[in-house]
Amino acid sequence: MRPGPVIGLLLQFAMLALLSAAVGLGRAGWAAGTAYALGSWMLLTRAMHTAGLVAFGPADLVTQTRAALVGCVTALTAASFAGDVPVPALVGITVVALVLDAVDGRVARRTATASAFGARFDMEVDAFLILVLSCYVAPSAGLWVLAIGAMRYVYVVATWVLPWLRGQLFPRYWRKVVAAIQGIVLVTAAADVLPRPVAVVALAGALALLTESFGRDVVYLWRRRLPASHPAPVETYSERVRA
Repeated sequence: MRPGPVIGLLLQFAMLALLSAAVGLGRAGWAAGTAYALGSWMLLTRAMHTAGLVAFGPADLVTQTRAALVGCVTALTAASFAGDVPVPALVGITVVALVLDAVDGRVARRTATASAFGARFDMEVDAFLILVLSCYVAPSAGLWVLAIGAMRYVYVVATWVLPWLRGQLFPRYWRKVVAAIQGIVLVTAAADVLPRPVAVVALAGALALLTESFGRDVVYLWRRRLPASHPAPVETYSERVRA
């Protein structure tokens, strides 16, 4: 039993309780929030065991806070399928989570505690937030928006079938830019502050950029794939960082 994931579990339920008292979550919201909290706790515990870690670093604590905020967005999104939810609450929590995304990396660098575990933790939180926002926006903008949130997970599944997709990728800042654009466009669409046609065009543009980013990496790995007799190097995902 590692203290970091346990603290995260307690923090998540505390946030859900406060959110429920403030705006209400209903059964659907509590079910989704609880499933997210328990799933995160189990996955984090397993990941820390695999990495040989016993405690969170300073940057991991920031990421854990973002993960708890994403759990609240998950609960509100699930509740939105059963009834109306306060959009300002969902948008406000999402904006804080997006802003904190620029904090954990800076903390890791300043404290010299950057690690492959921290980079993967950060990326998984970001990827799941984009998936949840896609689910929230899709009913109003169109089911095709789900492609934005699902693309990263489709890529992961593809690596199980095509080992060459697990090859080493070179660092590319454009991936981070594209990932940030996804969050900004999705939360703007969720806030419903733009005319519907403009929001749809923005979402389509975000999807096009994401497709280009993944496509460029796939082409790069395809051209450098190894013969079948040689195992492909495993990608750490810290090179991708969200995109």
